[in-house]
Amino acid sequence: MNIVLGAIADDFTGATDLAGTWVKEGVKTVQTVGVPDAGTGIGDAEAVVVALKSRTAPVGEAVDRSLEALQWLREAGARQIVFKYCSTFDSTEKGNIGPVADALADALGAEFALVCPAFPTNGRTIYRGYLHVGDMLLAESPMKDHPLTPMRDSSLVRLMAAQSQGRVGLVPLQVVSAGVEAIRSRISALKADGVRYGVIDAVADADLRVIGEAAADHGLVTGGSGIGMGLPENFRKSGLLSAGSGPALPETAGREVVLAGSCSAATRAQIAAVDDIWPARKLDPDGLAAGPGEVGDAIAWALDQPADAPVLVYASAGPEEVSAVQARYGVERAGRMIESAFERIAAALAENGFSRIVVAGGETAGAVVSALGATALRIGPEIAPGVPWTETVGGRPLALALKSGNFGRETFFADAFGMLP
Repeated sequence: MNIVLGAIADDFTGATDLAGTWVKEGVKTVQTVGVPDAGTGIGDAEAVVVALKSRTAPVGEAVDRSLEALQWLREAGARQIVFKYCSTFDSTEKGNIGPVADALADALGAEFALVCPAFPTNGRTIYRGYLHVGDMLLAESPMKDHPLTPMRDSSLVRLMAAQSQGRVGLVPLQVVSAGVEAIRSRISALKADGVRYGVIDAVADADLRVIGEAAADHGLVTGGSGIGMGLPENFRKSGLLSAGSGPALPETAGREVVLAGSCSAATRAQIAAVDDIWPARKLDPDGLAAGPGEVGDAIAWALDQPADAPVLVYASAGPEEVSAVQARYGVERAGRMIESAFERIAAALAENGFSRIVVAGGETAGAVVSALGATALRIGPEIAPGVPWTETVGGRPLALALKSGNFGRETFFADAFGMLP
């Protein structure tokens, strides 16, 4: 193996987001499903993104899984580690971003790490340490009503300080705009003052490339997929990365299905765009709670649809409906019911000829990919910023697009299938 860059992602859609970023930068990249074992195909990968389902796991479990991933990446030769989390810093007051970052920094002996979830192409920008989603502050965006990780504060400095054991400082935009040496000087000053984490402003891709260059000697970098843009060139300049080649589309043939569990406004708009065009079925949470009949009926319904159009199965709902379901069944049980339903549906449909699958939502993607038994994914071209097509490596051939709930325009589902040969 010739792995140079390694990443630990706290969910599956975020993993493909970063992997796709590195593929666009000409890096041969493979995404693994969980910590790889001896039989996982890595091939000639120069970067590996380990996809975990740790974003909303208990803190101790998230830390343990992340450290296992770190150990594998280090043994595989990774020279720099990225801890990848959502561009909207999805987390609770207790974590898991802070505790995982602390554990990784301790294990690597890293005295300092940047905190940069910025993804300007998708409207995630940081200014004065405050995270913006489009024209809104994070706490005023639809993320304030996320069913699992409602974000009620926009200050990344405060958010990270509340979760982590280290002091948190700021690298403001005027420093970033002054260039690489200015950033490094500011980081040195923060370290001298006992600061362990530096939230760094970024409002454009050019900022992220400068930040990446400034972080060339950092053992650990944390943030969204955007932070990965500027890192490969450091290794390319030192002769450790090849010139790279363009990504290829999956060649898998078969029926097409969208499985949507995200309740984001973007995913609900994407569902509305095809709901009366394609065969579509919404899962009933009360039916799921009552027993296996709802899932069995959904599977039978999907298999009975004409094969000349994609099929849509979704559980997405607006904030009021989500709150009502959580009130009846509890947050944890409600979420688990949905994940379990999509696990069974995905497995059954894949066994019956559905081999082109779009999944919307990080938790849903984790459930689906695990149920399909995939161990590694080859990363293909982007459908939309942050969302590439992927193809399973080994085992049953499947084309998978794992979409973060908030990503993609309204026509995303049709755009995705329209790309495939």
